[in-house]
Amino acid sequence: MKETSRLAPPHMVQGDPHTLTLLDVNARFLPHEQFRQLVANIERDGHLTSTPLVWNDRDTGRLVVLSGNHRTLAAIEAGLSSIWWMQIDEPLPRQRQIALQLSHNAIAGQDDPAILKELYDELESVEWRQYTGLDDKALDLLEKVDVTSLGEANLDFASVQFMFLPDELERAEAAFDAARSTATADRRWVAGLEQYELVLDALETSRAAYKIGNSATALGVILSVFERHLGELAEGWCDAATGKANREGTAPLEAVFGIREISVETATAVRTAIDRMVQDGTVPENEPWRVLDVLTAQDKRHLPPR
Repeated sequence: MKETSRLAPPHMVQGDPHTLTLLDVNARFLPHEQFRQLVANIERDGHLTSTPLVWNDRDTGRLVVLSGNHRTLAAIEAGLSSIWWMQIDEPLPRQRQIALQLSHNAIAGQDDPAILKELYDELESVEWRQYTGLDDKALDLLEKVDVTSLGEANLDFASVQFMFLPDELERAEAAFDAARSTATADRRWVAGLEQYELVLDALETSRAAYKIGNSATALGVILSVFERHLGELAEGWCDAATGKANREGTAPLEAVFGIREISVETATAVRTAIDRMVQDGTVPENEPWRVLDVLTAQDKRHLPPR
């Protein structure tokens, strides 16, 4: 327990960066171009704008940089004779040193691309844009951001987790896949509060109807109801009034037949019919579903042109 006890608060120290000892083994690396940009920023600022974390190893007399090795080295290259750092004076076992080093490297936030683009676009000076250190890859991603006001950091949201038994999970995944396949692939949607409340209402209704105590089972009931109405998903690709497709792409067979499975006897008969049509050249071998074109050929002749 001694190794995982709380650390005493580090204190601020000002000193010569040349007196600090850099790590022999450092998992974090900085590409050359980014390091040169860091040196240029420090030269421009005249000091560090974020402080390294240093451990005072009293046994050896070394001041070891646990976090901020690149900043320390860049400060030296920028010609700084004095910088500030946070210093830990209490003894640190090797395990604790490594844990501190890796945690400082690994636990970091992520940029919301929409907000990052908005902030970057506010920078009018080329010098300040260069100062940010954003590389070509990051800038290329910013150019592809087309939603300026919608980002994770702008949303008030909560995560909802459902847990299923193995057999329930298979049915749930199949239902979700069927729902996703009816939407066009080039659209992304974020559910608003209204949809979230509708989901909660549906869960509550199913719980009350079946006297269910947990949300995962209640969602299973909702999915069962969904399964019974698969055929209604045809509205996503077919105009019932005209009998014409209302979009390009593909449609799930479940939405055509309204069911996921057919009897083995029927499936065998269909498979035999398909094999016969492939053998006589009526349908291509690699497109057996074309048997449906043969089945509907007469109806297609009477459809108005699209």
